[in-house]
Amino acid sequence: MKKAPPPLKKKKGVSKEGQGGDSASQLIDARIQELGDWRGKTLARVRALIKQADPEVVEEWKWGVPVWSHAGIICTGESYKSAVKLTFAKGASVGDPSGLFNSSLEGNTRRAIDFHEGDKIEAKALKELIRAAVALNMSSAGEREAVAKSSARKATKAAAKEPPVRYLSGGNPQIAKGDGDAPVQAYIAAMPGWKHDIGRRLDALIVRTVPGVRKAVKWNSPFYGAEGQGWFLSLHCFTKYVKVAFFRGASLRPIPPGESKSQDTRYLDIHEGDTLDEAQFARWVKQASKLPGERM
Repeated sequence: MKKAPPPLKKKKGVSKEGQGGDSASQLIDARIQELGDWRGKTLARVRALIKQADPEVVEEWKWGVPVWSHAGIICTGESYKSAVKLTFAKGASVGDPSGLFNSSLEGNTRRAIDFHEGDKIEAKALKELIRAAVALNMSSAGEREAVAKSSARKATKAAAKEPPVRYLSGGNPQIAKGDGDAPVQAYIAAMPGWKHDIGRRLDALIVRTVPGVRKAVKWNSPFYGAEGQGWFLSLHCFTKYVKVAFFRGASLRPIPPGESKSQDTRYLDIHEGDTLDEAQFARWVKQASKLPGERM
């Protein structure tokens, strides 16, 4: 029996795709061959040292130049007529005991090494610099993760401290009165079942139709108004429907279907399964926002 072929060895490093279907590594290979002279040899040598310093480095191709990354960009390799420049994205924060940085020294973020023809590459010092840059990226990533986890914990604690929403007769959420979007969003979030989606859609339509619309929660209902015009509309949850009140509904065209004890007010009752005519609703909202509203 023939022996099974040995398993393929996993290549060190990772290549991200470049443009045109070529991988980043292929594009870097092409750049080295294209340069041909001492610059190509220098770029190839620097590339090899980066991979030796960090076997998990990711090769990328961005902005038309080679990029090496690990938990963020480590450095880029740029080619000029008289230099090959290795630019470290966070070089200003990376320790450089060997004094390799000799370019882009004036900024607060980046630092660079310019290699000229005939320059000796300090392999050991460069690899130490690469490892230091990776360590900085890793610590920054860890800090970001820690901040995100801390924020999530705080949000969870804050949510736990919030008292449970009480529901009044008909299933209407009891939300403390207040001005602005926050109490309105609290009301919408507390609307039960299918009514929540209706509340969210109505709110979005109103905001889109009347940019800068005023919002408030009064008497456990969201109110919408135009600056200097008063309130033109409110929402309220009932057991089987959501009621939209147009305070000057009798002046709208066509007139909203629901009658009211007030000769000025008209209602739109939305039941579960009803098709909301968003275009007509937006026309009513636009008309209502231009009429004198209720002063409350």
